[in-house]
Amino acid sequence: MARHERLSTLLDLLGQREKIDVEDVAEELHVSAATIRRDLDHLAEQQLLTRTRGGAVANDLAYDLPLRYKTARHVPEKQRISVAAAALVTQGMVVGLNGGTTTAGVARSLATRSDLAGLRDSPGLTVVTNALNIAHELAVRPHVKIVVTGGVARPQSFELSGPLATRVLSELTIDLLFLGVDAFDADAGAFAHHEGEASINRLMVERAERVVAVADGSKLGRRAFARICATPQVHALVTDANADPKVLRAFEAAGVEVQAV
Repeated sequence: MARHERLSTLLDLLGQREKIDVEDVAEELHVSAATIRRDLDHLAEQQLLTRTRGGAVANDLAYDLPLRYKTARHVPEKQRISVAAAALVTQGMVVGLNGGTTTAGVARSLATRSDLAGLRDSPGLTVVTNALNIAHELAVRPHVKIVVTGGVARPQSFELSGPLATRVLSELTIDLLFLGVDAFDADAGAFAHHEGEASINRLMVERAERVVAVADGSKLGRRAFARICATPQVHALVTDANADPKVLRAFEAAGVEVQAV
């Protein structure tokens, strides 16, 4: 197992259990206890966990992760969600994508949709995004017109935020927004870890005719630091089939269309 995979696995285990023991995890991952201690120290330096005597505890069950760690988490689920979400797009739409690994997956799925190609030199799809990695992913696709919001980049997520991003978005209308979230609770709404990202994502929601949240089951039934929007502002949720059925029923009761794939 490569180191970045091991680090992601440790964070996954910590999210599931709230605390982990060095000796137990070393045995599970078939590595030495010294290796696990070094990994935990590295993650603690980035404030992703708190070291304890013999192990570690989570700082918060909805902690923020740098994008390089998020990419290795829940990969099969995110791939299914991305394909299912991209299937909701039709030719000529203006699609909004905020930052995140799942929305980046939606972007890749849209890039492979040859049926979205426009006529001659006209784009078949317009994508509005505040995420630099998504803009980079789609910029070379001839059938996609890319509109980037501008703003100040946040290195952890590649998202642009601030007054410049707000100024651009306030002039646009989005047909369908795919909203990546850090947490989504049926009662409390959708959340991001960073208040700047929550603010720009909130404006994207307001500018969209239809909002579809894309999130794997680990993010559901949870809350994070900054609220993006209330649950009624989200029309649909695309998640994975392993999500807690009780949590999904709560979303349906709140009026959100649920698609579990």
